[in-house]
Amino acid sequence: MKILVVDDEALLVKGIRFNLQNDGYEVITGCDGMEAVELARSQSPDLIVLDVMMPRMDGLEACTRIREFSDVPIILLTAKAGDMDKLLGFDQGADDYLTKPFNILELKARIRALLRRSAVSAAKVPPKNELVGGSIRLDLDGRNAYRGDELADLTAKEFDVIEFLMRNPNRVYSRDDLLNTIWAYEYRSDIRTVDVHIRRLREKLEENPAQPKHIMTKWGVGYYFKK
Repeated sequence: MKILVVDDEALLVKGIRFNLQNDGYEVITGCDGMEAVELARSQSPDLIVLDVMMPRMDGLEACTRIREFSDVPIILLTAKAGDMDKLLGFDQGADDYLTKPFNILELKARIRALLRRSAVSAAKVPPKNELVGGSIRLDLDGRNAYRGDELADLTAKEFDVIEFLMRNPNRVYSRDDLLNTIWAYEYRSDIRTVDVHIRRLREKLEENPAQPKHIMTKWGVGYYFKK
């Protein structure tokens, strides 16, 4: 389990990290709200311990921004013990609230409880039927394709092509292979059909169609999906 601890009190962070690492957790740390948001996005922690009063961006704002892209459990740390402060923290998306100074054993107990709750919730959610390769994601049930978070408007055949290639990553298929598999020789008289669909898929799914990262050409052989 990976835990992100963010507080501008270096000694406090050091103590929390030491205790959590002794319990077998992987710990990453930060010192302000902006760093908290960046690390939450790039490191995908399983839980975040977040101080409220920090420079550049406070913990409440950081919590709000993290909630825009993640439902990771968040414990807020603060020197304020008032009920209104706690309610404000919960309104911003926090899952728990601990007032400084606190007992490290209590913090660890709250971390364990939130991780257990998170694991139970995850177990109740059925796995998504999807294929993912880099920034490209296919929702197989809804037959929707995404470049990052942006929905790509694919035709039925375009979806069939990219699904087939993503199901068989790094394997090169000739135009004949793809015509036979996807079109069943429906367009056998025009082998350029494959080239047109590959070009459109790159335009819709690649960040830079002129320099694709996933929908690749093996010159003289065919096409493949690089994962």
